[in-house]
Amino acid sequence: MKGDGKGAASTSPAPNAEAVGPTTRSKGLWNRLAHLIPTPQEGALAVVTMFWGGTYYVLHLAMESCGPCFFVAVRFLIAAFFVFLMTGVSCIRGMRKSEVIHGSLIGLALAAGYMLQSTGLETIPSSRSAFLTALYVPLVPLLQWLVQKKAPSLMSWVGIAFAFTGLVLLAGPQKSGLHFSTGDVYTLVGTIAFAFEILLISMFALGANPRRLTIVQLLSGALVAAVAMVFSGEKLPSFHAPWVWCAIAMGLLSAVVQLVMSWAQKSVSATRATMIYSTEPIWGGLIGRLMGEPLGPMTIVGAGCIVTGVFFSELRPNWPHLRRTLRGAAMRRWPYRSAAQAAAAPLLAPNSSKGESH
Repeated sequence: MKGDGKGAASTSPAPNAEAVGPTTRSKGLWNRLAHLIPTPQEGALAVVTMFWGGTYYVLHLAMESCGPCFFVAVRFLIAAFFVFLMTGVSCIRGMRKSEVIHGSLIGLALAAGYMLQSTGLETIPSSRSAFLTALYVPLVPLLQWLVQKKAPSLMSWVGIAFAFTGLVLLAGPQKSGLHFSTGDVYTLVGTIAFAFEILLISMFALGANPRRLTIVQLLSGALVAAVAMVFSGEKLPSFHAPWVWCAIAMGLLSAVVQLVMSWAQKSVSATRATMIYSTEPIWGGLIGRLMGEPLGPMTIVGAGCIVTGVFFSELRPNWPHLRRTLRGAAMRRWPYRSAAQAAAAPLLAPNSSKGESH
């Protein structure tokens, strides 16, 4: 059984390989499991995304006692105040003219989106508003194609297809065609404004101070909402605790979200952040459902398509790396491409040839 010295030398690696193999496999398994555990930064992004998903229902409550333009103006002013408190006076020193202009354009699109969304929430449930608003993500590549002549990627087209399918399902296809309520139309137009906001940020944020840009867009958005209130004939609401507390909560949350995102995304990959952000409409729908809003089967399927479209639209896979990974996995599972290679493998193995010679 033991053999001579040469035989022992030739067969000694096998037990060591058996002893090391399970340990190596367990370490690899642990590393894969550890990769699934969220970091503190990822946990923070998940928490703020969950809270942000709940703002649809909060805004829906505020619209019961306050007009959309007035509420957006007050909310933006409160948010700018909290950002100013958290960042200090030094953040506005050295502000450039370009930051004022670009921040004002972003604030215009942002205010338009929130005013239209708030108007829609006067007549539609918050869960439906959350799913419709999420369509702005697949819309951004189309706007980049129109404005910047950047063709959408393959994943963007997949996301657009899923999002359009979800929109059709949410519209409730009937024999007479698709049905959109007035609130749906306001929300969808607001979604286009949100897509323009993202496009403007991608065009102007590079090289600008993010804190100064945030303060300018909030203050300019508040001014736009105030002017829109005058021209639309919206009346000042009476003082009611619900809309006041809603405005304070949403203003504070807006400031916190901006700061958390600036801190967390320094160490969180774009893919992981995308997966986290894509859950926002899910939280909006769940919170609305918990508060008693109806969610029919068609709405759930359509919402699922939209969320899937949001995820694919933000996904940017590294195709060469993915191909190498898949090729390596295939070679580990099927190391021989043909029966001839499999038959010749024992003859080519160095250990087996040494064992036979001795």
